Amino acid sequence: MFHAFDNPPANRPLDRAQWMALLARAPLSLLEPALGEHAKRTPHWLRAPETGLTMVQARAGGTGERFNLGEVTITRCALRLAGVARDEAAVGVAYVRGRSHRQAQLAAVADALLQDPSQQPRLDEALLEPIRRHLAQQRAERQARAQASKVEFITVAREAGSADDAEEEEQ
Repeated sequence: MFHAFDNPPANRPLDRAQWMALLARAPLSLLEPALGEHAKRTPHWLRAPETGLTMVQARAGGTGERFNLGEVTITRCALRLAGVARDEAAVGVAYVRGRSHRQAQLAAVADALLQDPSQQPRLDEALLEPIRRHLAQQRAERQARAQASKVEFITVAREAGSADDAEEEEQ
């Protein structure tokens, strides 16, 4: 879980690692409307979207030694926005879980736009904030489902042979 990326520090400019982590988990339904006209533009592909597998590692207990948990499907791409001079255009890169080429493309477009300091405040409000709210809602729903399945065990002291019960009966 990327808790550090879900909760940006106050009064600090956006960090690329933070917005890349959010964009990687952003659903397509939030990316498309927030990017508006930029979503419709044809990018100059540096690396067209491609799907592959990557190994996911885990740690036993969160602190133990790493082990290979399994493989996960990811889609990656790199682009430069069309219509912008090559000297001025930032390169947008994205890695997203799953097979959605469109989601990877939109995340890369957002990455390229967010590298422009004049675009950051607008995109933070229109794109990144809804993604943070969506991820927080997903986390709350997951916690609620886990809480609903929580089992609390109650130990019952044996009645016969208990020293406390014997004292209570004598009084």
